[in-house]
Amino acid sequence: MFMYPDNLKGKPTLWLWYLRDIGVIGIGAIFSVIAISQLNFYIPVAIVGAYAFLTIRFNDTSIFDFLQYACAFFIYHQQIYYWEYTGFVSAGNNENYYRKRKIWR
Repeated sequence: MFMYPDNLKGKPTLWLWYLRDIGVIGIGAIFSVIAISQLNFYIPVAIVGAYAFLTIRFNDTSIFDFLQYACAFFIYHQQIYYWEYTGFVSAGNNENYYRKRKIWR
């Protein structure tokens, strides 16, 4: 009996790729064959081969996903850091101490 992964919530896979990736690889392969036969241009083959290698999935992760997350973290999304000075905080919560000292918050 065949059971669909994750109770019909998982993405459909074929061999080591998602079906979307296999579609992209197939269309890229057709374009690459046309480019080789008509223009003697080999770069699309290398691009499609690299994409096929980077999208191989093991345990629901791929190198391509890791590269996307790394680029998003280091390049595309702004990193926000909050820096605040609270000064010396005593053990007691004495409001007069804070008013006299004018400690940043």
